[in-house]
Amino acid sequence: MKTRVHVVISGRVQGVWYRASTKQKADELGISGWAKNTDDGNVEAVFEGDNAKIDEMIAWCWIGPPLARVSDVKIVPSYSDEKCTGFVVLYK
Repeated sequence: MKTRVHVVISGRVQGVWYRASTKQKADELGISGWAKNTDDGNVEAVFEGDNAKIDEMIAWCWIGPPLARVSDVKIVPSYSDEKCTGFVVLYK
């Protein structure tokens, strides 16, 4: 079953290759969506894919790349008529 979630990752997650690592992990798991930095120092992302793969992606978000120090991962179910194709890193 396909799932779509919106997540906000807090902590030391900018300037540590968090978005690039998120893309790498999402590509590895076959998850579509996007990730971007926010003005308040967090990383925001949308993940779309198989339930089990989304759970695995969220578990990875708590760890992130080696230099990251994650303090919180907020998860909100998300719905959209538009389907994501592939995973992209968004820049401002």
